[in-house]
Amino acid sequence: MDTYRGRMPRNNEADRDFEGETHTHTHWIHIVRGFEFDRRMGLISGMFMGALFGISIMAGWRYMMRRRSRNRSAKAADIKLLGSLDREDLKKLCGDNFPEWISFPVYEQAKWLNKQLSKLWPYVAEATTIIIKESVEPILEEYRPSGISALKFSKLSLGSVAPKIEGIRIQSLKEGQITMDMDFRWGGDPNIVLGVDTGVASLPIQLKDLQVFTIIRVIFQLCEEIPCISAVVVALLSEPKPRFDYTVKAIGGSLTAIPGLSDMIEDTVTSIITDMLQWPHRIVVPLGGTPVDTGDLELKPQGKLTFTIVKAHNLKNMEMMGKSDPYAVAFVRPLEKFKTQVIENNLNPVWKETFHLTVEDKDTQFVVVEVFDEDIGADQRLGIAKLPLVDLQPDIEKEIELRLQPSLDMLKVKDKKDRGTITIKAKYHPFTKEEQYAALAEEKKMLEEKEKQRDDGAINSTMDAVHDSTHVEG
Repeated sequence: MDTYRGRMPRNNEADRDFEGETHTHTHWIHIVRGFEFDRRMGLISGMFMGALFGISIMAGWRYMMRRRSRNRSAKAADIKLLGSLDREDLKKLCGDNFPEWISFPVYEQAKWLNKQLSKLWPYVAEATTIIIKESVEPILEEYRPSGISALKFSKLSLGSVAPKIEGIRIQSLKEGQITMDMDFRWGGDPNIVLGVDTGVASLPIQLKDLQVFTIIRVIFQLCEEIPCISAVVVALLSEPKPRFDYTVKAIGGSLTAIPGLSDMIEDTVTSIITDMLQWPHRIVVPLGGTPVDTGDLELKPQGKLTFTIVKAHNLKNMEMMGKSDPYAVAFVRPLEKFKTQVIENNLNPVWKETFHLTVEDKDTQFVVVEVFDEDIGADQRLGIAKLPLVDLQPDIEKEIELRLQPSLDMLKVKDKKDRGTITIKAKYHPFTKEEQYAALAEEKKMLEEKEKQRDDGAINSTMDAVHDSTHVEG
């Protein structure tokens, strides 16, 4: 018996229940521990992935900032290089597409000057109007185009909007002189009416929507007496080309009453600017009550251009029947135009005529050659070309073939068809002092002769081209 063997009686059912409960409890402990382990592993892996992701973001950001810094350094180097270039260097890089808006860093914005100019403009405009009317009307008469018998102001008011000087650059400081360039902009509201008389019809023409974009060169000649400036020189720089934008409106009539009137006015304005205001041409204004010597400021001839118009090839035919009757005109400044003989009924004319043209500044000027078709009434332009003089070597003749264009300003031309070519020869000779004085006397004599021819009715205005009595046949 179990009692006698020293052991307690065994309850098998109770033991089985107890063992089951113990097994179940152990199982749940394992499950809970498993969940706890998974939670800890998830937390650790999450922290690891988060740290890895953060490190990758920081590395990517660092790479991007380094790349951005390198790009900025490269751009800064390019900008520094461009900043070291002057206007001529940029023009060589850009060619004819040199943008007008390119400026240079060494300039003063002159906000103070614009502020004062706005306040003083009503008085400045009134005084300027009187000066323009007294000085420009004789110039209009001198540059009056063919076909117009009278050209003068009917109304002239500069309006209430003052011009703006967007920047001032000091170009040179030498003893007794200061040279500066001013960026000049004016989108004004002037009231300008021209009285145009052709003998057949008289029509008042209004210039509207006037806008001026140019660079003004001002030279101050200094002195010891108050106001410390004895004379001022004013000119318009040729590069970038001065822009005068406006529209033409006939008052009480139609522009068709005078054919080609808009072109006549535009050509007249361009000629006046080119011949009187565009550098090297300039206006010299003495200041102060005491007479001063402005001889060093006046424009002087620098050299002589021997210019031969050889021939033209494949000109455009402007005739309904037959062929054009071409002749050529050459000039450096519009008041000194010379023309060849007319070759009738020929699109490949040969002239071989040589002319002598005065040059005031070889580095900035160019010779213009135009070909016209002689016709009853107004002659028609067949083509135009220009040759910069800066490329010519002293006393060396150069033969060049130039392509003719409808206009020097091709942006305004719709018909861009080929106009043929013209062959020329050019030789530049720099003047000595003696030759310079002789050229001044010859130029004065030539202008007096042209004025006499105009008064006698031989030519319509001093703008007309004439045959050079001293020209040499080729």
